[in-house]
Amino acid sequence: MAKKKKTDFDVESILQDFADLPDPRSHINQRHLLGDVIVISIMAVIAGAEGPKAIGVWAKSNEDWLTDRLQLPNGIPSHDTIGRVLMTIKPSAFQVCFERWIKRLSGNREKGELDVIAIDGKALRRSHDKAADLGPLFLVSAWAVQRGISLGQLATEEKSNEITAIPELLDQIEIADSVVTIDAAGCQKNIAAKIIDSKGNYVLALKGNQGTLHDAVIEYIVGHMENDFRDVPARRYTERLKGHGRKDELVYYQLPVPDDLIGREKWKGMKTIGVVIRMSENGKKFTTDVRYYISSLALGVKRYAACVRGHWGIENTLHWCLDVTFREDENRVRNRTLADNLAWLKRFAISLLKQVDDKESIAMRRRMAGWNTNFLAQVL
Repeated sequence: MAKKKKTDFDVESILQDFADLPDPRSHINQRHLLGDVIVISIMAVIAGAEGPKAIGVWAKSNEDWLTDRLQLPNGIPSHDTIGRVLMTIKPSAFQVCFERWIKRLSGNREKGELDVIAIDGKALRRSHDKAADLGPLFLVSAWAVQRGISLGQLATEEKSNEITAIPELLDQIEIADSVVTIDAAGCQKNIAAKIIDSKGNYVLALKGNQGTLHDAVIEYIVGHMENDFRDVPARRYTERLKGHGRKDELVYYQLPVPDDLIGREKWKGMKTIGVVIRMSENGKKFTTDVRYYISSLALGVKRYAACVRGHWGIENTLHWCLDVTFREDENRVRNRTLADNLAWLKRFAISLLKQVDDKESIAMRRRMAGWNTNFLAQVL
């Protein structure tokens, strides 16, 4: 009689989410279940592993604990086996399975709850391969700001391909009733139209890549700023933030799009324009940053402010955590598929670690998951 597996986390439910994942391996001499390899990889990355070798070492170190919970018909897979699996699984198919898990994890939003999806790109700096004449792998990620969940990612070979990757990423995620925020590289007419057609809203940063519109928005806002917006129904909101020895004052202005704004008709759904003036004090150093935006949101300056601030969250929360806690920029994996799948595992690990209800940092929670398998089971 087979020994009943322990259930301090829901292995069966996790495996169901990955049941449709195509197994890229030959069935000849196949000794390990794909689901076991996937679950081990997820747990090991949460617990501190950075690549296949570390995943294999972690699994071997926790062999008894894993044997009580997984099938493992031929014991713990080697790190070579784990590496080959992660090197051959199609990243898009891999992420579809995680999306099912994410939907169970995040549940349904309450009616009226703001949902900001920040989209931004990040280079894996040491993933370049000079022998193959390949630069660093560039990943475009979608991050649900309020829920702290990574929704998807797409890999490109160059930062310049970010513009083509964003529409593909939008096709992979659910954006209805959400506000999508993108930096200036993604401020494109077709991207704005795609968001509106998908029943979402947008807040797009505006810079010189949209020269005519950029200049027209600046001219209009600055012109009315001179008389304190006396002639237009502008909205203003001020925030004061402190942290890490720095004081920030942010002043948000939001205005309806003027009827005669150059190129207005080319931007589907555009209703408002805005500016954010950020004044920072760090010791004796003072800096000022001014950024302009276009948006499909109606007037509501606090909501607009939350979306702009939320977009900065993908840099401050996701990318910073990937670099500092998960040491992503130090990863020297050259194989593109392996690098893509490892990057997604790390983003998903952050998503799970952020759901833990305690006062510890992501870095401390990751250490605790590595030290204590009971805490790791709690994370899952």
